Amino acid sequence: MSVPERIGRYRVRRRLGSGSFATVWLADDEVLGTSVAVKVLADNWTHHIDVRARFTEEARILRRAESDRLVRVLDVGELADGRPYLVMTHASGGTLAERLETGPMPVRDALGTAADLARGVAVLHDLGIIHRDLKPSNVLFTGPGAGERALVGDLGLAKALAHGSGFTIIAGSPGYMAPEQARLGGGVDARADVYALGALTYHMLTGRPPSLPGSVQAVAAAAAIPVVRPSKVRPDIPSYVDGVVLRALNPDPARRWPSAAAFADALDAVAAGRPVRRSWPVRRLAAASVLIVVAVLVGTAWADGLLLKSRWTRVADASGSLSVAVPAAWAGQVRGSGWNPQSIRLPAGRAPGLVVGADLAVWSDPTKAIPGVFVGASRALRGRTPALPDHSTCVREPDRRYSTGARTTAVQHWTRCGGTMISFTEALMTPSTGDYGVYVQIRQVDGVDRTDEILRGVWTSDSLAPAV
Repeated sequence: MSVPERIGRYRVRRRLGSGSFATVWLADDEVLGTSVAVKVLADNWTHHIDVRARFTEEARILRRAESDRLVRVLDVGELADGRPYLVMTHASGGTLAERLETGPMPVRDALGTAADLARGVAVLHDLGIIHRDLKPSNVLFTGPGAGERALVGDLGLAKALAHGSGFTIIAGSPGYMAPEQARLGGGVDARADVYALGALTYHMLTGRPPSLPGSVQAVAAAAAIPVVRPSKVRPDIPSYVDGVVLRALNPDPARRWPSAAAFADALDAVAAGRPVRRSWPVRRLAAASVLIVVAVLVGTAWADGLLLKSRWTRVADASGSLSVAVPAAWAGQVRGSGWNPQSIRLPAGRAPGLVVGADLAVWSDPTKAIPGVFVGASRALRGRTPALPDHSTCVREPDRRYSTGARTTAVQHWTRCGGTMISFTEALMTPSTGDYGVYVQIRQVDGVDRTDEILRGVWTSDSLAPAV
C-alpha cells in the first residue's frame, strides 16, 4: 500500500494499521504542531451506504462522549475520491495487542488497565451505546510515563442500546465476544461489553484469551465449557481475583456484573486487597439507609424507555412516594430516610427526601468528583425562595425555566467548578397539584450533561404528604 502525501490538510508520515474497513495513518497537523491519527475508509466500502453511515456514527459518538477515557475525534473530512476520514488523537503508546505479544502483564497493571477500560466503556453505556467489539487491538495507550492512560477506540460496530433486542447481523470478535452475540436476535445489551471486558482482563492476566479465537459457531459452543481459573493458568494471581473475572465471563448475562462500572469497582477492590461485595443491581448500600430500587419504572413512558435503553436505575425514598432515575453507575449508595429543609434555610423539620451517589461518605464535600442526585420535597418550598448552596468557584450558566402539564421547573446550572469537570444543577419544581415543592441538586463529574433526563425522571406519588 502506497503512502499518500497528504490527507486533507494533514501531512502523512506512515501507516499505523489496517483493518477490514479502514486504514489508520500517522500524520502531522502542521497548523497546530501536533501528531494525529487519521482513519480513512477503505476503497471497497466507499459506496456501501451502511458502512459509510457506521463510519460517520463512530465520529458522532466520540464527539458526544468527549471523554479522556475514549479516543477523541478532532476533525472529519472527505477525500477527492469520496472516501470519508476521521482525525483522532494519536495514542503514541501503541495498542494492548502489541503489549500482549510479549506475554501477560503484571497483575496490578492488568487490574488497573482493566478498571480504566471498564470506566471508559461505562461512559459509552451512560450515552446508551454498546461497543460490541472490545479486543486488544481496540485498546490504545496515550504514551509512556506516569500519566499513561488506556483509551477505548474503534467504535465501528457500536450500536444504541435501544436497538440491542434483536440484531440481525452477528458482529464482534471471537475470543472476546459474548455468547449472546453469536446468536441472531439474541438480545444484546451492555452486559455483552462486560463479558468482553472480562475476556480482556483474562488475557492481560494470563497471556491468552479465555477461549481460542475461532468461528462464531465456536463462540456459541464454548459457552458450555467452563473457563479455566486465571490462578490455575498463572499461579502468582491471587485466588480472589478469579471470582471477579469469572463473574464477568459468565455465559448467562444475568449472572455477570450488572454494569461496566460495577466491574471497575470490583477490579479496584481486588487490586487494593479489599473484599468485593456482590449485591445486584446496586453495588453497595450505605449502612442505616432505607432503599427501594425499582427495576421497572412507574410513571411516564419516557422514563420507562430511558431505563430500558440506557441502563438507568430508579431509586426511591423509604416511603416509595418520592423517586428519581439515575445512571446505574451512580447508584452506589442511597439514603432515603428524609431530609431537613433547614439545610437551605427553610423552616426546620423532617420531610421526604433521598440522596443517591457513587460514594455518600464524601458527598458533603463539593470538591469531590462523586456523581449523584439529591431530591427533597417540602411544603416550605411552595412559594418561598430557599438559600441555595454556594457555587462561587464555578461558572454560572444561563438560568432556564420550563413547564409541563404536571409542574414548573426553574433550573440554575454551574459548570467547571474549581477548574474541573464538576458541575452542579440546582432545580426547584412546583407540581401543578399538591401543596409542596421539590428541590433537586445534581452533581456531574464527566462533562456529560444529563440534567434534563434526570429532572424528567423525578417522580412523586399522589399520596406524597411532606411534613414540612
